Amino acid sequence: MSKVVLITGGSSGIGKSVGEFLTKKGFVVYGTSRNPEKITNHPFKLVALDVNSEESILNAVNTVIQAEEKLDILINNAGMGITGPIEDTPTNEMRKVFDTNFFGAIDVMKAVLPQMRKQQSGLIINVTSIAGYMGLPFRGIYSATKGALELVTEAVRMEVKNFNIKVTNVAPGDFATNIASGRYHTPVFENSAYKKVYQENLDLMDAHVDAGSNPIKMAEAIYKIINTSQPKVHYKVGDFMQKFSIVLKRILPDKMYEKLLMNHYKL
Repeated sequence: MSKVVLITGGSSGIGKSVGEFLTKKGFVVYGTSRNPEKITNHPFKLVALDVNSEESILNAVNTVIQAEEKLDILINNAGMGITGPIEDTPTNEMRKVFDTNFFGAIDVMKAVLPQMRKQQSGLIINVTSIAGYMGLPFRGIYSATKGALELVTEAVRMEVKNFNIKVTNVAPGDFATNIASGRYHTPVFENSAYKKVYQENLDLMDAHVDAGSNPIKMAEAIYKIINTSQPKVHYKVGDFMQKFSIVLKRILPDKMYEKLLMNHYKL
């Protein structure tokens, strides 16, 4: 029987690319969207799911299980971006991003684990970010949400191992998607002490996304993970320098690494 896959945030970007790729490979794929009725001609099934609502999450997961009688793979992909100087960014906006990127991902894992435990099998892939390995200026809150999810992935992976459930994460670099359009941008305030440098970095971030890799690379990487009997704890998908930046952080003194980042962001 074909494996059943649930992809949160499956209506666009990386989630849509992964779902389309896996559908072509013979998987039964369900994506999620807050408003699936607004999306037409989608290449695979969509169910309604809002990661900020536990009821919505449970309804979506139960819909898939009732239709397919199993759930083999969760790809925890739904997320949102946020930019801004820490001082200028409203704390309530920071909480919203943690609710989506971190607590939302945890709630989806909690919803699928009982079925996977019942099956004595399952795979959870949390989509994090290379940005989660370092505190990036003007993206510190986004980095924090993804870094926190990396650590939770490490913990839950050990907790569920005896149930034959595998957990891993994939950290993408910059990919050409519409993530910037859904990102919360702290306004460039006229009286901000960060006005000039923040505006320059906003332009730089958007340029990186526009020039990013094709999301099909993420789809190929996830397909390989699915076909790996013992997945690693962490995977990184991106260009050489993005992945190498993680290596540099491990081997360079903290202040030297900080200087490299500051030079890159022209601080």
